Amino acid sequence: MGLTTTVSSPVEFGLRAIGIWPGASRSILYRTFWTISLGLAQTFQFRYIAGCIETANFLDLVDSVSTTLPYSLLCLKLVILWQNQKLFNEILTSMSRDWCNCGDVDFNMRTMTNKAILSHRCSLLIIGVYSLAVVMYVSVIMELNNIDNGSSKGEKQLFLKMKFPFVYEFSPVWEIVMFVQFLQLLSNASVIGMLDALIITLIFHTSGQIDIVCRGLLELFSKDCKYKSYKDAKSAIIRRHQSVIAFSDNIENLLSYIALMQFVTNTLVICGIAFVIVISIESGRGYAILLKSLFFYIAITLEAFIFCFAGEYLSNKSKSIANAAYETLWYNAKPSESRILLILILRSQKRLTLTIGKFNDLSLEVFANILKASASYVSVLLAMS
Repeated sequence: MGLTTTVSSPVEFGLRAIGIWPGASRSILYRTFWTISLGLAQTFQFRYIAGCIETANFLDLVDSVSTTLPYSLLCLKLVILWQNQKLFNEILTSMSRDWCNCGDVDFNMRTMTNKAILSHRCSLLIIGVYSLAVVMYVSVIMELNNIDNGSSKGEKQLFLKMKFPFVYEFSPVWEIVMFVQFLQLLSNASVIGMLDALIITLIFHTSGQIDIVCRGLLELFSKDCKYKSYKDAKSAIIRRHQSVIAFSDNIENLLSYIALMQFVTNTLVICGIAFVIVISIESGRGYAILLKSLFFYIAITLEAFIFCFAGEYLSNKSKSIANAAYETLWYNAKPSESRILLILILRSQKRLTLTIGKFNDLSLEVFANILKASASYVSVLLAMS
């Protein structure tokens, strides 16, 4: 297959672009660029929100908050990743070491290669969905602006609702502002998609290592064991199991508080987008607003699903270690040799998992709760409007 890493090229490129890839040149320059770019965008966006509050424009307020919160969340994600550069380096080093350790075993290499292929495909799919959402969002706004120009009514819309300290409605300033906003939307959406793809990459890598541990357990007391002695086989399994636990803990430490902010933000954003869609259906532009918001809604919902799926998948996968240990041919071994399986099974009872700020485990049940909470908040907003 030729693959030697679980991290796909688009994910690696994105990590280099935000200045977190180990050993990448000009990392400080990239970090400065993102800080200034997102800082200016957030300033203008919050100025617009403040204007909506002053004019009591409730629909515009909800719509602008829904498009501003993902930017704020991206800012916080980047800050957390930059502050945890050492931890991130350790995660990548562990991944590289795992690939080196499976190079001389056909099953191990085949397992990791399959996981890498799946990871690369999912990464392309996730980044593609976010990019498509931006293209659809921009296309609908451009069409709405053309309709306004043709009918000589209404005010032209920006791709991102901002309040600038200068006049931008006239050419060529208008075209420049729209082009810059398009580039910013596309780059930010790509980075958000890349970070989500990174989570899937880490989980699939962990899954591959768990499969290798399970295979080692099943071969422990069989004639197919590749090690010359039981002691060597047992030591290899224990070392890899400890490595899996440490790797999972590092992922948890890196993503826990990001997941907490993601949980809160996605609930509000999904609620806001759903509210705008419901209100706009009654207007003459209901179809256009629905089309504009649909892919944005799908992308935001996908982001929440990825976090919850990662936690659920990791938890369920970790259970397979205890099952594999019980299914070994332990009854053919001496009690002194099989006793280690009891310790391994007991350790496996504590599931590997991702949490929401150390408060609650990420799972598909949590994802369902996000959708339920968003629907409840939409009802409240409709009553207030």
